Amino acid sequence: MGTEQKMTATSPDREVVSVRTFEHRRELIFEAWTNPDCLKNWWGPNGFTNTFDEFDLRPGGMWRFTMHGPDGTNYPNESVFVRIEAPKLIIFDHLSQPQFQIVATFDELQETKTRLTFRMIFKSAEQCNALRAFVQVKNEENFDRLEAELQRDDFLYT
Repeated sequence: MGTEQKMTATSPDREVVSVRTFEHRRELIFEAWTNPDCLKNWWGPNGFTNTFDEFDLRPGGMWRFTMHGPDGTNYPNESVFVRIEAPKLIIFDHLSQPQFQIVATFDELQETKTRLTFRMIFKSAEQCNALRAFVQVKNEENFDRLEAELQRDDFLYT
């Protein structure tokens, strides 16, 4: 992928879109996505943990980490950040298989409500359709884990 133009040239048959409204300020949700000490606690489906090796939050910066599955399997991940507009947008390309682009938008609905739109854009409709049902469920688990992280008493990142 590597360029924003590929993101804008997408079509619905190549996208999985997950949306949730959180009862938290937009800046707080954005912080949870951009503070690696917080992000590693909630990123991924239920039962997964993370080890971050690199998190360089800037256009062209790398995000390298390993997701550790509940069965002990390790899943190396490598991504590159394409665009960051605090506190409203993060775009990154997931370079590991399967390859896709993430476009995360953070829309302030009210002072204490934020709509998070998580768009996964695949290279082909076939690839997207093969993963659609799986990733929709896992994205919801990811949102649940984010919500739990935001509810923690010690969540004081901002």
